[in-house]
Amino acid sequence: MTLFIGLTGGIASGKSTVSNMILELGIPVIDADKIAKEAVEPEEEAYKEIVRAFGNKVLKVDGNLDREKLGEIVFNSPEKRQLLNGIVHPAVRKEMNRQKDILISDGIQAGILDIPLLFESKLSHMVDKTLLVYADESVQFQRLKRRNGYSDEQAASRIASQLPLKDKISMADAVINNNGTIEDTKKQLLTILTQWKIKKPAE
Repeated sequence: MTLFIGLTGGIASGKSTVSNMILELGIPVIDADKIAKEAVEPEEEAYKEIVRAFGNKVLKVDGNLDREKLGEIVFNSPEKRQLLNGIVHPAVRKEMNRQKDILISDGIQAGILDIPLLFESKLSHMVDKTLLVYADESVQFQRLKRRNGYSDEQAASRIASQLPLKDKISMADAVINNNGTIEDTKKQLLTILTQWKIKKPAE
C-alpha cells in the first residue's frame, strides 16, 4: 500500500528545499503549485472560468493569465480570493487524485503531496501523514526580504495573510524545524522518513 505524505509549510519556510531533498531521495512528489499553474493554461477549463469571472483585465497581451495582476486582485479581497479558489482548487484536486492513482497502480511505496495550504484548504483527508516545514516568523521575514526583494511592509503582509506556522504545529504528524542549516534539515527529514518506515527506492 502506498503511503501518502502531505508536505506543507508557509511562505519562505523552506518547504521547496525539503521537497527537493525528497525528490533527490527518489520519492515522487505531486506538486499542487505546479498543477495549479498548469490548470490555468489557456486551453484549460479553469482558465476559461477565470476569464469569465474576472474579465480580460487579468490577461497579458499574449492571452496568458497575468498572475501578478490576478494575485493583486485576490490578495486584497477575501471574496475574490474565494471565487478564484472555487475555480482552481477542484481542478487541482482532480489532477492530484489522478496522479495519486498512477503511483498506487505503479506500486510505489511512498508519495508526497506538496500542498502549501494543506490545513487551510482542509485537504488532510487526501494523505495518510502530514509533515510541516517550520521556521520562525523572523526567519520567514528575513528570507522573504532577501529572496523576493520585498520591503518590510510587503514581507510582513505576505506572512500575515497566512495561518501562522506555530498554529500548524499541533495539526501536523511531524515537524521539521528549518531555522538552522541545510544539513540539519536533511537530518531531521531522514529521521522522520525512517520512523515512518520509508526506505530510499534504491534500497
